[in-house]
Amino acid sequence: MQNERLISLDAFRGFTIAAMILVNNPGSWDHVFAPLLHKEWNGVTPTDLIFPFFIFIVGVSIVLAYSKRITAGVPPRKMVNKIVSRFLKIFLLGVLLNFLYVMNLSELRIAGVLQRIAIVFLVCSLLYLFTSWRTQMITGVVILMGYWLAMMLIPTPGYGKPMLEPGINLAAWFDTKFLPGSMWEGSWDPEGILSTFPSIATGIAGMMAGVLITGKLEQERKILWLFTAGFLATIVGHAWGWVFPLNKNLWTSSYVVFTGGLAYMTLAASIFIVDIMGRKRFTKIGIVFGANAITIYVFAGLMTWFFYSLKIGNQSLNLHFLNLCTGISLSAKFASLIYALLYVAFCYIPAWLLYRKRIFIKL
Repeated sequence: MQNERLISLDAFRGFTIAAMILVNNPGSWDHVFAPLLHKEWNGVTPTDLIFPFFIFIVGVSIVLAYSKRITAGVPPRKMVNKIVSRFLKIFLLGVLLNFLYVMNLSELRIAGVLQRIAIVFLVCSLLYLFTSWRTQMITGVVILMGYWLAMMLIPTPGYGKPMLEPGINLAAWFDTKFLPGSMWEGSWDPEGILSTFPSIATGIAGMMAGVLITGKLEQERKILWLFTAGFLATIVGHAWGWVFPLNKNLWTSSYVVFTGGLAYMTLAASIFIVDIMGRKRFTKIGIVFGANAITIYVFAGLMTWFFYSLKIGNQSLNLHFLNLCTGISLSAKFASLIYALLYVAFCYIPAWLLYRKRIFIKL
């Protein structure tokens, strides 16, 4: 349990995890509105903002959590064991969820969303405990610049020149050579090894926001700095995308800066609405989801596996729902969206029960 939380960050985290559950659970993947799908390659949809937003929030949370312990006089070395333990729990949970979908060790995917979150959490936590904020910021910049130069200048093996095509790029080649287990796209993985490095930079961007939030500036000035930094980063990221395309699958440097800028502005808006204006009533859903975000994400993943496994006749529950809705003249895409919204509402129930009991589970 925890007594003191930044409620605005909980709201931001909660709406992000609710959006993640929404886009991961349509009634049918054959019938989804375009904004609720990832871009197939270059470009960004609203769905492509969700994962970097969550990793950004991980970075902010690291600063808020460990700055209190450092202030309380806890030596950084004494926090390392818990950090490693949490990393292992989140990473292995991700592997377990992957296993449930295949039930075959030969087809097991080691990479994944929770696994990337775990790696970013581990690296960023250690950086925060043992380096200065300036070193952290320089590390983030070096990662982004190094990744950009590597992807744009190093010839893709077998092609004689740098390539940025699906499955034909340096990151995909790296996954083929070094990533254990099955891969999401067969010969490459969107949560692969090389693209995890710029995702760490996304976590560092969140840490820089956390450093600002925990500083001594007045709340209004913090919001102004967050919004200004976010606005500038969004412009820089978009411009960078002209030469290094915005791409979630590759987690390109331009994508990090662009989505990081939007995350800064969203955090600023959340602090203003929730903490300053006190509009907690209108953000209650986000606050409830955000109080136990990873726990609810894991619950949603388990229930997705269960519902897809639960056959009624020869069809899963979601397809029966879709057939019922289209049978009363609803469009297939709208029916698919209704199913996804109902699924989010279903996941809200355990989130609300935990929140009501003031139980905050830290995996």
